[in-house]
Amino acid sequence: MRIDAAGLTAYVRDIFVREGCSEAESGRIGQFLVAANLTGHDSHGVIRVPRYVAWLRAGELVADQTPEVLVDGGAFALVDAHYGFGQTAGPFATDLGIAKAGEHGVSVIALRHTGHLGRIGEWAERAAAAGLVSVHFVNVAGSLLVAPFGSVDRRFSTNPIAAAFPMPGRDPIVLDFATSAVAEGKVLVASQGGKPLPEGVLIEPDGRLSADPATLFGPLDGPERDNQKGAGAIRAFGEHKGSGLSLMCELLAGALTGSGTAGPGQRRVCNGMLSLYMTPKVFGSEDAIAAEARSYLDFFTSARPAPGSTALLPGEPERRMKAERLAEGVPLPAPVWETLLAAGRPHGLDGHAYGA
Repeated sequence: MRIDAAGLTAYVRDIFVREGCSEAESGRIGQFLVAANLTGHDSHGVIRVPRYVAWLRAGELVADQTPEVLVDGGAFALVDAHYGFGQTAGPFATDLGIAKAGEHGVSVIALRHTGHLGRIGEWAERAAAAGLVSVHFVNVAGSLLVAPFGSVDRRFSTNPIAAAFPMPGRDPIVLDFATSAVAEGKVLVASQGGKPLPEGVLIEPDGRLSADPATLFGPLDGPERDNQKGAGAIRAFGEHKGSGLSLMCELLAGALTGSGTAGPGQRRVCNGMLSLYMTPKVFGSEDAIAAEARSYLDFFTSARPAPGSTALLPGEPERRMKAERLAEGVPLPAPVWETLLAAGRPHGLDGHAYGA
C-alpha cells in the first residue's frame, strides 16, 4: 500500500502527541521519519515508530528534553541531549555547528546521550544547505549488533558515517552509510515483508553466512522484533575496512564525546555523534573550489557505464526516490502498516483517516 507523505507525517505526529510529547517535538519526529522514507531509507523511517513508543514508555527516551551545551569552547561545543529524541537533538547540534562554523570558519560538535538520530544524511544535508562541508561519526552505546571482521561475536553496532559537500548551483554530494554490511533497520524491514537481504550480510555463531533476518531477531513469530534474541550478528562491510571504520566510530562518537561505547556491560542505549563543519571560503576562493569540484564531478559521471548500471553521485538515488514518492506516496509493507495502526489504536487514532 502507499500513503500520502503529508498524511503519514500527521499520523506519526498525532501518535507522539498522545504519547506525551509536545506538538513541536511530535512534528519533528513525524517530519524526519517520513523524510527518511521519502529518500528510500525505509529502515530509518516510520518503521521505527513502535520502537520509539516502547522506549518512551520504558523511560529509555525522555520527551521534550532541551539539549544542554556543557562546554562552549568557541569553535567547539559539547552537547548533552539527556536521552531526548534525536529528532530534537540532531537539528539542535547541527544548527549549533553551522553557527559556530559561520563565526570561526570551522567547528566541532560533540553530541552525547541522544535518542536515535535517524538518517544521519539528514544532518549532513542540513549543513550543506547552509553552504558548509560536514563529516559525522555516530555510534550506539549499549547496542551490540555487528561482528568485527574475523569474528562471529557482536562487538559494536551499525555505526554510520555521513559527509556532505555543497555545490553552488547544483545538488550537494551527500554520502551516508552504515559501517555494517546492512543497517539493522534493513534487517527489520526484511523481517516485516520488505526488501529481502543480500546473501551473506549476516553471520551465524558457527560462521555460516546468512540472509535470514531470524539470524539477528530470532523466531519471527508475530509482529514484535528484538535484535537481542538472535544468535548471530550483522557483518561489517568491506571486511577489515568497515570493521576498522566502525571501531573508530566507537572511539570518536562514543569514548571521546562521553556518550559511551557499545560495551562491555549493560548500558543505556543512546547515540553519540562527533561532527565537523567547514566553511569553504576559509580554504581559498569559493569560486575556485566550486569550479574544481564541478570539473571533477563531470569527469566522474563521464565514466562509461558497466552493463545494466551507471556511475551515480552520492545522494542522487535519494533525490530520485524522493521525487517519486512525493508524487506516488510512501510504500509500506502490510506488516509495517499494521504496527503503525496498532500504535495509534489505543489513542483512538485511525491511520486510514490520514490518507492511506
